[in-house]
This record gives sequence, structure tokens and C-alpha cells, in this order.
Amino acid sequence: MKKFNLKKLALLLFTIIIFINPLYSAESGDLLKVKWSFKNLTGKFDRASLQRGFQVYKEVCSSCHSMEYLSYRNLGEPGGPEFSKEEVGIIAASIEIEDGPDSQGEMFTRPGRPSDNFKSPYSNVNAATAANGGAYPPDMSVLVKARPGGADYIYSVLMGYEEPPAGMSLEDGVYYNKYMIGNKIKMASPLSDGIVEYTDGSEATVDQMARDVTTFLAWAAEPELEARHKTGIKVIIYLILLSILVYFSMKKIWSRIDSEV
Repeated sequence: MKKFNLKKLALLLFTIIIFINPLYSAESGDLLKVKWSFKNLTGKFDRASLQRGFQVYKEVCSSCHSMEYLSYRNLGEPGGPEFSKEEVGIIAASIEIEDGPDSQGEMFTRPGRPSDNFKSPYSNVNAATAANGGAYPPDMSVLVKARPGGADYIYSVLMGYEEPPAGMSLEDGVYYNKYMIGNKIKMASPLSDGIVEYTDGSEATVDQMARDVTTFLAWAAEPELEARHKTGIKVIIYLILLSILVYFSMKKIWSRIDSEV
């Protein structure tokens, strides 16, 4: 039998890291590439960007797109925008929620609570489709995970609105987007410089807003991402230490066998 090989051990560890690291994912080579703060093994979300991204979603996107898998209290949890308890209460209370029935059997409206899910802009799918020219606006809760290319895809589409090439005709209510599949999209460009007045004083350029809202949507799709990264690092450290222990144990065992031979 052969001695335990240190090179093979190193190769094994390298393979483990490669498969665990979320950086190694298949993405389209045609998309705009951004060095997202959350896209590596130790990645974390930019808190300021998350809070700005929520503001963009609230003031621009929420009029058409729902986020049914998020509740307002998630905005104050660790790893997310981390608004204070008071801020979360104010955000939730600014939304009117239909509730009921009451003791008289009637539905009523009330201020939102942190435990409420994000309010949908439409009462049902048919209403949403009819209000958007026959195109149903997708829920944004897991949009980043549902699209090939993830965050780069969302950012690219937001930045990809252009005049159509010469000779290309578009139907009414259809817009040209260089990064959209088929280069056609029924949503008009939602962003324009200064459309949002950031509460932190940042300049609201189209690029900045696209980055911020994409960061927010990436968090919405994986609110436990930072915790998962921390767990992954602990697992890698454990595997490295275990592999070292196994290596020296095997080395000691083989040294005894060699001495007996």
C-alpha cells in the first residue's frame, strides 16, 4: 500500500473549496459584471445599499411588483437592511392592510404591523395582468434566484434600455432592452436620474439605484446568506483541521508499518 500523499490531500481540500464557494456558478457571459459585496465565500451585504435598495423598491417597484415571501419585520433582522425596531414599525404602519372580518362580519383596513407580509399592489393575478398590458409583473421575493445570471441579470436589465437598432420595429407598449431575452420587454424603464431622493443623501443615479435595488433583491432571495457563509467557513475550517489530523495519523501509522518491515 502507498503512503498517504500530501499532494492528494491538498487537491482534495481545493476541490471542497471550489464546490462550496458560491462564486463558481454558471452565468451568462453577455451580462454586465459587478463585483457584488455578497458574492464570495466571506461576502456580506452592504447595509447602506440594502436600505437604499428598499427605498427604491418601495417608491418605484412596489406599485407593480409584490414580495409575498417577505414580512416587514424581516427588514430589521440581522443580515438584512437592519432597520431599527422603531423604523420597522413606522414602515409597516405606513401601509394600509385589509383585515377581518370583524364582529359584524365586515372587512376593514388597519395600519400594517411588522408581522404582516409585504402588501401586494394587486388583489389577484388577473388584476395585475390587466393593469400591465397583459404581462404579469413577477413577484420579486426570489427573482434573483429565479433568473439565470442572478444579480448580474437584474442589474443588466435595469441598465439595458436603449433605442432599438435601425430596422427593428416594436409593438405598442414594448421596449428594447439589450440584455432581455429576445431584446423585448413590456416594462418601460423604471429608473431615471433623481426619481428617488435618498434619505442618506447619496446621489440617485440610474446606476446607483440599479445596484442598490439589485442588492436588496439579492438579500430578499437569500435573507440567510450571511449566516450560511459563516457556517460554510466553519465547515471548511473543520474539514481542513480534520484532514490535517487524518494526514498525521496516517503518517504515524505508516511509519510504524515501515519500521516493522
